[in-house]
Amino acid sequence: MSAKCAPDRDGDEPTGLADLTAFQRDLLWALSHDNARKGTALKADLADYYGEAINHSRLYQNLDTLVECNLVAKRARDRRTNEYSLTEVARRALEARRAWQAGGDAA
Repeated sequence: MSAKCAPDRDGDEPTGLADLTAFQRDLLWALSHDNARKGTALKADLADYYGEAINHSRLYQNLDTLVECNLVAKRARDRRTNEYSLTEVARRALEARRAWQAGGDAA
């Protein structure tokens, strides 16, 4: 299951996180605590959080969706490993969500 990116009025950035799945938001949240991480480290963190194994394809399909949405940057760490980090767009979206959750203005 993957969410589509919701463009903003200018059509170049997502408006926020509301159109993402809970799993995708959890991936962003995990990256916000320790940026530039390998997929296997994210998989282990989410498995601990959910209390169950995370399917390999579920993880990487969702990471690819977040890359397509310009919320996650992906770069080769070495010949076999990719590294994932939040984009500035994702950082702003997470800050807006934190403000909304705290009862503040999300704009």
